[in-house]
Amino acid sequence: MARIVPMFNATSFSSNSVRLAAVHALLSSSAVAPAARFAPSPRSGLCSAPPATHHEQLFGIKTSRLMRKANCVEASASGNMAQASTTISKEEAFEWVKKDNRRMLHVVYRVGDLERTIKFYTECLGMKLLRKRDIPEEKYTNAFLGYGPEDSHFVVELTYNYGVDQYDIGAGFGHFGIAVEDVAKTVDLIKAKGGKVTREPGPVKGGKTVIAFIEDPDGYKFELLERGPTPEPLCQVMLRVGDLDRSINFHEKAFGMELLRKRDNPEYKYTVAMMGYGPEDKNTVLELTYNYGVTEYDKGNGYAQIAIGTDDVYKTAEAIKLHGGKITREPGPLPGINTKITACLDPDGWKTVFVDNIDFAKELE
Repeated sequence: MARIVPMFNATSFSSNSVRLAAVHALLSSSAVAPAARFAPSPRSGLCSAPPATHHEQLFGIKTSRLMRKANCVEASASGNMAQASTTISKEEAFEWVKKDNRRMLHVVYRVGDLERTIKFYTECLGMKLLRKRDIPEEKYTNAFLGYGPEDSHFVVELTYNYGVDQYDIGAGFGHFGIAVEDVAKTVDLIKAKGGKVTREPGPVKGGKTVIAFIEDPDGYKFELLERGPTPEPLCQVMLRVGDLDRSINFHEKAFGMELLRKRDNPEYKYTVAMMGYGPEDKNTVLELTYNYGVTEYDKGNGYAQIAIGTDDVYKTAEAIKLHGGKITREPGPLPGINTKITACLDPDGWKTVFVDNIDFAKELE
């Protein structure tokens, strides 16, 4: 069997510069830094007022010396001073995250035949090929497809690794969602082109929305949802999680997403939560699914990650650390260019890359 090239070589934002296969070697994991501890004062038996912590400086916390001293005394009394300091940092980090200009940029996954997939997406799903880049020295090719330009739309980034014609999608990845005005008509077109329909058009169980499910040539599932005209037809990425409340809390606090809605389906033993940076009819959302009693999933090696824009990758990384995320690529510019990124894993091990908004705009130029 052909050797699979490392996962991270797919995350790229420039048609002529980003060499992510080289970057892969730099993605070393870093544990969350331990909270600062303040030693008791030898004269008073109480801890002296501590200076502003790294998190306070980074997020611009204006904590007075008197307040810091009060926090110190209170924490000493409870025997948990580190927690008092970190609590302030978490609150400030969360306030910044909510104000950050974030948008889901693209989703990365691997395919076994790039031209075949491009043909299916353009002819059957109505996507446009936005750009394509071949990196022969690193033995991979990328193609970006979607329903509008990358500076305003969520798109897919397909990665083909030379000589690898098949991937394990795993059980954790669910599906992508595409909003169409006529599900039945779209399904007929897909059938005519030889596409695979796994769920015929009809109302969703327990609701009225007309849906259908199809599979692309690599086996990735797409849910077709019947909706009116929308600025963002590529509207969902569904991932399965082992603890829904934990995942919701993390995406709210660390990623700054909003819980748009939550629906429990006890008859079918699953619960879903829609999360994102704006209403579902105008933005791409993350659909988190919890299946009763299932706490972890095999993720395979096909699906890679989602990229999200941010105004500051350094603050983003700190907020992720404070809320229990694992940083797999410390924030900073990619080698050879000025595009700043940081990468992390959520509590379920799903990977996300945050990209500096200004740098990303420059790359698209």
